[in-house]
Amino acid sequence: MSRFAWVDGRYVGHGGAYAVHVEDRGYQFADGVYEVIHVEDGRLIDEEAHLDRLARSLGELSIPPPMARRPLQRILREVARRNGVEYGLVYLQVTRGVARRRHAVAGALRPVTVVTARSEPRPDPTLLENGVAVATMADQRWARCDIKSVGLLANVLAKQAAGVAGAAEAWLVDRDGLVTEGGSSNAWIVRADGRLVTRPADHAILDGITRRTLLRLAAEQGLAVELRAFTVAEARQAREAFFSNSSSWVMPVTRIDDAFIANGRAGSLSRALNAAYLGRLAGLSRMADGLAPVIMERA
Repeated sequence: MSRFAWVDGRYVGHGGAYAVHVEDRGYQFADGVYEVIHVEDGRLIDEEAHLDRLARSLGELSIPPPMARRPLQRILREVARRNGVEYGLVYLQVTRGVARRRHAVAGALRPVTVVTARSEPRPDPTLLENGVAVATMADQRWARCDIKSVGLLANVLAKQAAGVAGAAEAWLVDRDGLVTEGGSSNAWIVRADGRLVTRPADHAILDGITRRTLLRLAAEQGLAVELRAFTVAEARQAREAFFSNSSSWVMPVTRIDDAFIANGRAGSLSRALNAAYLGRLAGLSRMADGLAPVIMERA
């Protein structure tokens, strides 16, 4: 099946989706933001929350919205439809726009929007049952990780290093020895007394949409939660550990570097949270908001 993308006002074949100007500031300065929206049974999961976060990221960088929300939602659906995505993801990127290369720009530019979509397999049930390893490494990212910037070089290097170490994810550690988050996920531990611990949504982490959902599910189940940072040593002594994002759901961590967590098996609380999260996905009805895909071609 042919793939399609939305590139700056046009639907184009994925193989020819390269019509972005060489002086696009996203290309030259990583001057832009993005969102990745999970697609389940043809539904865009937590779409409004993702678009709210996109709006916040744009606002923090003083980039104007590329268009009204409703037309953007139609484009997201149309790209997913044209790519036949029943389960997978939709990628949305907005850059500041095109200008002569210099660090500062005078006045507002016209933002450039790109949307792609692809099918992806669901998380491996074996991994969800048995858990994975994470590797810890120094957090070398910038100081505004709450903005979902396209500038991900430090994340890329960390995840590549984790892969070389035989780990599924990198856990980033700040100068104080505290875990911030994963290379593309939020980090959690479960204390011996059953309390969930995850870092608060400050500038050091991205406030994950799945993270927010898990906090709500934990509250509904009466689980105690501590919003605070934790050390690598505390994580290694924890009863359980896991990381979360929209593509991995609740992924148990059974080894941190060379140290096994508890008995080296996925814990009961992480499995229960994953089941609750899957139950929420199954309970969502197919989108019925009156939005129909439309085609908007730029002359």
